[in-house]
Amino acid sequence: MDRRKVLKGAGLAAAAGAVASPAIAQVQPEIRWRMASAYPKSLDTLFGAGEMIAKRVAQATDNKFQLQPFAAGEIVGALQTLDATQNGTVECSYTLSSFFIGKDPTFMFDTSVPWGMNVRQHNAWMFYGGGLELMREFMKDYNVFPIPAGQTGAQMGGWFRKEIKSIADLQGLKMRIAGMGGQIMQKLGVVPQVLGAGDIYPALERGTLDAVEFSGPHDDEKLGFVKVAQYYYYPGFWEGGAQPSLYVNMNKWNELPSNYKAILEAACAEANAMCVAKYDAQNADAIRRLVGQGVQLRPFPRDVMEQSYKEAYKLYGEIAASNAKFKKVYDSWNAFREKELTWFRIAELPFDYFVNQQQGQPR
Repeated sequence: MDRRKVLKGAGLAAAAGAVASPAIAQVQPEIRWRMASAYPKSLDTLFGAGEMIAKRVAQATDNKFQLQPFAAGEIVGALQTLDATQNGTVECSYTLSSFFIGKDPTFMFDTSVPWGMNVRQHNAWMFYGGGLELMREFMKDYNVFPIPAGQTGAQMGGWFRKEIKSIADLQGLKMRIAGMGGQIMQKLGVVPQVLGAGDIYPALERGTLDAVEFSGPHDDEKLGFVKVAQYYYYPGFWEGGAQPSLYVNMNKWNELPSNYKAILEAACAEANAMCVAKYDAQNADAIRRLVGQGVQLRPFPRDVMEQSYKEAYKLYGEIAASNAKFKKVYDSWNAFREKELTWFRIAELPFDYFVNQQQGQPR
C-alpha cells in the first residue's frame, strides 16, 4: 500500500468534511415564524393542533425552524387570519376557510360543504381526488399556500334558547353560524351572525343571539354555552367534518428549504389525524357530562333537515352558474362525493347501523 496515497486520501476526506459541515449548515437556516390562530387558547384541541405543529417542526429541525402560535386577538382577530397571512403581517395562520366565503364561496371546499362529505370522504377527496391541488390553485390568487392540518368530525347543530319543533320556529331567530351553513339557514328564516369563538358567549348571555353553533360537546362545554341555553341540537349538517388548515404566505413558503417544507407538511398531516382522534375521544365524555347538567338533546325536525338539504344544493347550482372558480371545484367535489356515497352505502353504513342497533343488547 502506498502510504502517501492513503495520507493524501485522508487529507482530501478531511477537506471535504470541512466543506460539508458549512454546506449542511447552510441548508438548515434558523427561521422564526409567527402563526396567528383563529382560536383562543381555551380550545385545547383546535389551538392545540397549531401548538402540535409548532412542536413537531421544532423537534425535527433541532429548533432551527420555529413557529410561535398566537391566540385569536393577540395579533389579529379570528376573522382576519387570512388577510394577515396574505399581506405578510404573519408568516402563517391556523384557521378555517369557512370564515372567508364572503371573499369567494369557493373557500368553503377547504373546510366542509353543508350536507357534503364526512371526514374520511373529505380526506379522500383532498389527498386522492384532486381536491388539494384545486384548493392550492384557487388560493394562489390570495398569496396563500394551504396545508390541511386538522379535523373535527361531524359537529353538533348548536345551542338554542327555545325548542325548535319545525321550520316555523326558526323565523327571525338570530344565530351565530359561520360559512355556507349560515346562508342556507338564512333561507330557512334564520338571521345568521359571524363571530369568533371568544365573542360568542357574551352575545348569547346578553340575548343578542338566540342560538349559537360552534363545534361539538368538548369545545362547546369549554365555551360555557350550557349556562345560557338549554336545547342542544344535532346534527350540524353544515359540517359533517370541518378541516382547519395551516395557511402559509406564498412568498415565505417559496423561501423555505425543501426539507423544511417536507417537515412542515408532515407535521400538519399528523395534526390532521390526531385532531379528529382527540375529538372522537373527548366528545364522547363531554356529551355525557352535558346531559348530566340538564342539557336537552334534540334532533333537528325532519322539515328542517329536508328543506336545508334542498336549499343547499339549489344554492350550489346557482353559485356554479355565475362563478367559474367555484364551478371547477364543485364539479370535482360533487363527482367524487357520488362515488364515495355509493361505496359507503355498501360497506360502512350497514356496518355502523348494525353495530349501533346492538348497543345495549345482551352479548
